[in-house]
Amino acid sequence: MFGITFSNNITEHRQKSRVMTGYTWVASSHGRAAPPRAVQAGQDADGSLIYAGRAFFHGDTLPCKIVPQRREAYVSHNGREHNVSNYEYLVEQHMQWVSSSGSYIPPGAVPAGHTSSGETLYLGRVRHGNSITVGKVHPSHGCLYIPFGGNEVNYNSYEILVMR
Repeated sequence: MFGITFSNNITEHRQKSRVMTGYTWVASSHGRAAPPRAVQAGQDADGSLIYAGRAFFHGDTLPCKIVPQRREAYVSHNGREHNVSNYEYLVEQHMQWVSSSGSYIPPGAVPAGHTSSGETLYLGRVRHGNSITVGKVHPSHGCLYIPFGGNEVNYNSYEILVMR
């Protein structure tokens, strides 16, 4: 959609996205504060802010939820929630969350990762219990998956991040 070629090298992709899309991915790890203009994606039940990010995990580049207040970041993969220690924040303020469902990807949706087979993944969010949390929109599965409580939880209706 934006002419991005994903690779397994997250640094290479970050450099390409900086030039071609107007948004950037900022490398981080546990214990580091969110960078200025990081995309706030929601809030956990305890009031902790949740940010949009991505991480490399088992051959995939996956959208992730970052909770800097608790020094944690998570991806959902293969039915489980996994803690990751190295990840990237999405940085940009000219984006908005729009309603979507199933495998519908609206125009301007922000690509946030890819599977090892090359399928593009997107950032989505949903209200889950007393939190608004972020996860991966997996178009061929027709849903949003969120990492939550040790599990990968799926939703058919969700919001997806798009460029304004």
